Amino acid sequence: MDSRWKNAEARDYVARYLDQGINEDVALRVYTTRLLGSDPRLVLHGGGNTSVKTSVPDQLGDPTEVLCVKGSGWDMGHIEPAGLPAVRMDVLLRLRSFDTLSDEDMVSIQRSALIDPASPNPSVETLLHAFLPHKFVDHTHSTAVLALTDQPDGDAICAEVYGGRAALVPYVMPGFGLAKLAADVQAANPDVEGLILLKHGIFSFGETAEEAYSRMVALVSLAEDRIENAGKMTFKAVALPKTLPVEEVAPILRGAVAECLNDNDDVWRRQILAFRTSEAIRNFVDGEDVARYSQQGVVTPDHTIRTKEGPVVMPVPTDQDAFKKGAIDAVSAFVAAYHDYFARHNGKRGGEKTELDPMPRVALVPGVGIFGMGASAKAAAIAADITENMIDVVTDAEAIGQFQPVSEADLFDVEYWSLEQAKLGKGIEKPLARQVVVVTGGAGGIGAATAQAFAAQGAEVAILDRDDAGARRTAGEIGGAALGFGCDVVDPQQISRAFAQVCSAFGGVDVVVSNAGAAWQGRIGEVSDAELRASFELNFFAHQGIAQEATRIMLAQGTGGCLLFNTSKQAINPGPDFGPYGLPKAATLFLMRQYALDYGDAGIRTGAVNPDRVNTGIFADGLLEQRAQARGLTPEQYLRSGNLLNREVKAGDVARAFVDLALARKSTGAVMTVDGGNIAAALR
Repeated sequence: MDSRWKNAEARDYVARYLDQGINEDVALRVYTTRLLGSDPRLVLHGGGNTSVKTSVPDQLGDPTEVLCVKGSGWDMGHIEPAGLPAVRMDVLLRLRSFDTLSDEDMVSIQRSALIDPASPNPSVETLLHAFLPHKFVDHTHSTAVLALTDQPDGDAICAEVYGGRAALVPYVMPGFGLAKLAADVQAANPDVEGLILLKHGIFSFGETAEEAYSRMVALVSLAEDRIENAGKMTFKAVALPKTLPVEEVAPILRGAVAECLNDNDDVWRRQILAFRTSEAIRNFVDGEDVARYSQQGVVTPDHTIRTKEGPVVMPVPTDQDAFKKGAIDAVSAFVAAYHDYFARHNGKRGGEKTELDPMPRVALVPGVGIFGMGASAKAAAIAADITENMIDVVTDAEAIGQFQPVSEADLFDVEYWSLEQAKLGKGIEKPLARQVVVVTGGAGGIGAATAQAFAAQGAEVAILDRDDAGARRTAGEIGGAALGFGCDVVDPQQISRAFAQVCSAFGGVDVVVSNAGAAWQGRIGEVSDAELRASFELNFFAHQGIAQEATRIMLAQGTGGCLLFNTSKQAINPGPDFGPYGLPKAATLFLMRQYALDYGDAGIRTGAVNPDRVNTGIFADGLLEQRAQARGLTPEQYLRSGNLLNREVKAGDVARAFVDLALARKSTGAVMTVDGGNIAAALR
């Protein structure tokens, strides 16, 4: 690998942070931490850490020798000085003389030694950094180094590659024991540039930030050279028939990994999916021996909290029904194996544990690619990223010899280690977490407000609109994993394409808000046939096209779903000269009820929201003034005083109604009126 250190950049960091009262040591520590953290071959989703020993003023202003070490929750690629909490060195060094120290006591002592009590928890490997004598210490999970160490004879390979430049540390679970062992190994080899932690990662160190970073580059490059000399690994591939496209595979797989949490089959714990494929991925998943090399374990133990002990291998998806059965069987076998794994190791090392969710976090699908899975799009993406990293390591390891990571018992210890579990965070999930919501007409007005309301309740949101830029803008405003697609809902091909994109991005669909529409005016006996048909295309047939495509996906998932429609007050109480708009809206109201009738036994619920006089884009080009005039009102009166509450109905009010219907698990075929009170539009 090439060094990305630039003197000018380093000087800029120092100057920038000095202006903020941050000393040069910490400024350079931030700089090289970002260099390391922005390279996925070295650091991925919280793996690795860095430190610097320096002096900072304590809360009384007295200069204090500290270790500034990466804090929990900080991403090395975007770290700031606040992500390097300062811990008193005198306290940390006193621990070197201890014979034993529990994880809980270690964390407690480290927190008590923070200069700023509000700082994040220091890394679980803080003591390893503290016990090494060097000023700057860097730790990564280099894929190249792991390919060397994750071998039956990884120690011999590393000794050959590194000679006296790096000392080898046998595998020990992170914590106090590893810190003492690594320090002892370094003390016995005081001239080494780094440490190779077998089946774990690599440390480099130096008296300057540049020296420690340059040593990391040099040591990793030696591993890369060894792999390159072995030649590219190509797994012997199975001859595969033509497979289903990813948009058909994903919903079936998503249904297979969903858990029903009650006897009524109406409460599901779903997973969000993240799909990846590439030449390297296909080389791996299509391999004849994939059942062996993919099931050996994870490349570095802390990956277990994101991916379990390995992926589930799916059957080749050539037929929907056969794949659905095979996927369910594969997941059932994975879950049973996880129960056995837990039973084998529970209680053997320090107390009984509570079994975690046994569902897989990664699926390998021959002929297609890999799927990461998680409670959110972010969690699914992390699982997919780590699996891509695993594929690189295993492929390189198999080119050298045979991939063999730490033992199953060691993986269990890390998966159920309280300090690793803390990385996942705690808390109650939001009501619509793990659900995928599609909103049509989402570029503005009611659609945008609805997409934002669902995202606020934890859902992953996809926004469809004829205005592609507007859909993407709304998604950008929501942030996170929200997606925006251009889609003209009167075109069935565009609907199919958009839903395929949603399935590829998130794995499926759980809630659809069919909101897109536009208003046509005219006396019904005088309106042209072309205008009436155009209104029906958008205000009725487009709703049918959206519902039809969504239902197909929901049935493939087998976990129910929810179809929601914006039917407008016009579906109940037609306005004068507004028939071309009201007629298809009335038809859509009954379309909603037909879906409730025909698909209720599949757990697919329906609902409609009937808003009235919401000042959005539908009233553009003078339509607001025209509708007010048709009622003998001013525009302001039309929006406010035309209802019993004398309150203007806004887009957010309608959005909340859609969310409420989505959450009403025991309601279907329901109509919710959001109009401020209009007796003429009340259902009878």
